[in-house]
Amino acid sequence: MEYPKAEIARLLIDYFAGDNRRIEHALNVLKEAELLRAESDTVYDDEIVIATALLHDIGIKVSEEKLGYNNGKTQEEYGPPIAEELLKKIDFPPAKIKVVKDIIANHHSPSRFDYPELELLKQADRIVNRREE
Repeated sequence: MEYPKAEIARLLIDYFAGDNRRIEHALNVLKEAELLRAESDTVYDDEIVIATALLHDIGIKVSEEKLGYNNGKTQEEYGPPIAEELLKKIDFPPAKIKVVKDIIANHHSPSRFDYPELELLKQADRIVNRREE
C-alpha cells in the first residue's frame, strides 16, 4: 500500500458520505494520534495507527440504522466487520486487519489487548472528544 492514509481516508469518506461531523472527528483523531506518536518512544505500526484512527467509529452508521442509536458497546460490536470489509477492498494485510478489528472492538472498554496502537487510539480519541464537547 503506497498511500495508506489517503486510501483509508477515501474509504471513510465514501462510507460516511455526507456525515461530515464523523469524518472530521476521525481525521482529528488521526492527527492527534500522529502527534502523540511523534512524542513517544514506543514503536507503533503506522498502517494500524492510521486504520484504527480513521475507522474506530465506523460502527456508528449501522448501529444507528439498526437500533436508532449508538454507544461505545454498539460501535465495538458493529465496527469490526465493517472495517474488515472496507480494508479488504484496498488489500490491507490480513494479519493487520485482525489487529485493527481487535482495537475497534475494544476502544471504548477496558483494554483486553496489549497493542500499543490501542492505547494510542484511546488517548487520541479522549483528547479529541474533550475538545469537541
